[in-house]
Amino acid sequence: MKRANAALLSALVIGALAGAWIATRANRAPLGILTPAASFVSADSGGDVAGQVSFLNGFTPVAKRVLPAVVNIASSKIIRSSDQGGSSPFFSDPFFRQFFGDQFSRQFQVPREERQRSLGSGVIINADGYVLTNHHVVDGADEIKISLSDKREFKGRIVGTDSKTDVALVKIESKGLPVIPFGDSSKVQVGEFALAVGNPFGIGQTVTMGIISATGRGGLGIEDYEDFIQTDAAVNPGNSGGALVNVRGELVGINTAIVSGGGGGNQGVGFAVPVNMARGVMEEIQKHGKVIRGWLGVSIQSITPEIAKAFGLTGQPRGALVTDVTPKSPAERSGVRKETSS
Repeated sequence: MKRANAALLSALVIGALAGAWIATRANRAPLGILTPAASFVSADSGGDVAGQVSFLNGFTPVAKRVLPAVVNIASSKIIRSSDQGGSSPFFSDPFFRQFFGDQFSRQFQVPREERQRSLGSGVIINADGYVLTNHHVVDGADEIKISLSDKREFKGRIVGTDSKTDVALVKIESKGLPVIPFGDSSKVQVGEFALAVGNPFGIGQTVTMGIISATGRGGLGIEDYEDFIQTDAAVNPGNSGGALVNVRGELVGINTAIVSGGGGGNQGVGFAVPVNMARGVMEEIQKHGKVIRGWLGVSIQSITPEIAKAFGLTGQPRGALVTDVTPKSPAERSGVRKETSS
């Protein structure tokens, strides 16, 4: 009996060791067992921060890394307008205007000044105090107050802005600030996890989670240059200029716009300027104080199946159709001509 018990115990120990060895070799937990700390992504693919993302910790490691580098931006500017005749109702009365004429009432226009305030977010991208945000957050502002996550407040100075991409660079006088490392937005793929970090509605720092819904979004009529990253992470008013980061805690976009369906809030369709584009604009601003772009002088249209048929093109239609050429433009001087179908 003693020998049988010893043999049985030895078999159990050997079996347990063999099972653990096989599971380790397969780099996974034994079938049917889900450990609480099972990672969404492997440590090898995403660095230290991504390796700490788990069912147990959630995205806390990423949030801790990026939150100190996301700031609140409060800007204000003076709006000047005219008040026809002050508070007197006679100047707006149609019979009065018909009798005396509009010219008479214009003599009593009183200039009015009103301070317009705006709230948004920004991302510290340099330890010496450079903050990346949206153009529309600081456009025309004469006062900018930037608040850090540790409650420190600084006066901001606009280094330069670019309305065509809705990117702006602001400077605060401080050293040794926390920063978010740049990612590569060209490698962003649909389905990846994404975190939107900012200050929606001015209530304080907020982190929302979603996925990358689409890349290369354009033709929306939001900006002149559109190559947006789309995400379903909740983006609301006040998130403008905030960070869109991946699970590695890298900056992949600057949140800039939403499609609200008329409701004014999040509908799961948010857009971010790709960080590669924002970084290029930032470098131009740092070098020249503005963005200097090349000019071709043509209007183009995508090749649709109908256009391809009209021009007798065979195979898969590709390229662009030159619909107009600006006179005396570089395109005209180089011989580019507007094409018409026969």
